[in-house]
Amino acid sequence: MAPLFRNRFCRWLCFLLLGMSLTLLPSCFGPPPTTGPQIEFWTMQLKPKFTDYFNQLIATFEQDHPGVKVRWVDVPWTAMQSKILTAVSARTAPDVVNLNPDFASQLAARKAWLDLNGRVTAAQQAEYLPKIWDALTLNGQSFGLPWYLTSRITISNQELLTQAGISQPPQTFAELAQAARQIKAKTGKYAFFITVVPEDSAELMESLVQMGVELVDSQGKAAFNSPAGQAAVQFWVDLYQQDLLPPQILTEGHRQGIELYQAGQTAILLSSPEFLNTVEINAPSIAKVSVSSPQITGETGKKNVAAMNLVIPKDTKEPELAVKFALFVTNNQNQLDFAKAANVLPSTVAALEDPYFTNLPAAATPIQIARAVSAKQMNQAAILIPAVKDVKQLQKALYENIQAAMLKQKTVEQALADAAQAWDSRVSAS
Repeated sequence: MAPLFRNRFCRWLCFLLLGMSLTLLPSCFGPPPTTGPQIEFWTMQLKPKFTDYFNQLIATFEQDHPGVKVRWVDVPWTAMQSKILTAVSARTAPDVVNLNPDFASQLAARKAWLDLNGRVTAAQQAEYLPKIWDALTLNGQSFGLPWYLTSRITISNQELLTQAGISQPPQTFAELAQAARQIKAKTGKYAFFITVVPEDSAELMESLVQMGVELVDSQGKAAFNSPAGQAAVQFWVDLYQQDLLPPQILTEGHRQGIELYQAGQTAILLSSPEFLNTVEINAPSIAKVSVSSPQITGETGKKNVAAMNLVIPKDTKEPELAVKFALFVTNNQNQLDFAKAANVLPSTVAALEDPYFTNLPAAATPIQIARAVSAKQMNQAAILIPAVKDVKQLQKALYENIQAAMLKQKTVEQALADAAQAWDSRVSAS
């Protein structure tokens, strides 16, 4: 081959190979990146049961917003707090996060979330249940959108109530105390279980609110050391000291209460309607004699509700899009669809008024009856624990001192004074 021809051929071959390599580069490293806006959405332990629901929900949103992509990440319940804390601290948080109000309020106190005032109109706010919306407000700032709800109902073993001569499940704590005496006297069993383990359920602390106790004042200081607080705590101390509450309440959590009810050792359990499905599987004989009635409450008439919400980290790069998506997830129709799929309650007024929650079929199942009871009490329902920083420490201060009173190590007055001092010292130091 002549030198001139050989040089030209080499140059041509080099250009050919270079062109081929440039053509192949995208296939080596995957498709080109999406150029449209993207948001990341974290939920809490909703896969795989609701995978189809969320895939369709996201597809609809993306179709309504061409070019937008939503990345859904489902986080295990036990891992969410540590993961979101790490992400918020590193400023790598997702754009929309599913949290409960207690933990969301702790980070709201650190100004981790986007303030929704001004971003959500008054008309949009009015679509949600007012008490639920107000519970997601801290220092005048709305930090979350209400999503799905659960509200406890009273599940009673009708057979044990009948043996004790009780015709109707108790509706108030005063009636519960009387029922406890009759059940113990006639059957030797306990009426009720309520834990006083500091790290577990806040049910006893919620009962204080239902009895008219204010937990904290406007400055976040202890307000429970009051005549109302002393009367409410004395109620539980008396039941324990009279052997009308199981001794395990000092050492075991809410799960123990479920086990005792399923074993037929207690007559009454406060739980959500879907628990009836669990009883039917684990204790079918108990399920057959279980009836649903409204949640036991105090003089205030308040009923507990547990809420899940959506919050938007303030460091999101797509605040407007994140708000749009959160409003979409929590709108009337999507809340109604999810409530039906998950056997929960919606937090919007229109969805809760749907016949699905208000009209019972002639041959209603126990779970349908329980759902209707739960939905009907929502006009009295509220998130009973205030949105305060370190709320679990408030529970710890109260429960440890209530335990001491139950064990006769302190009077009720001293127990509340010590709990108030412990909490106020923490507030002052923070």
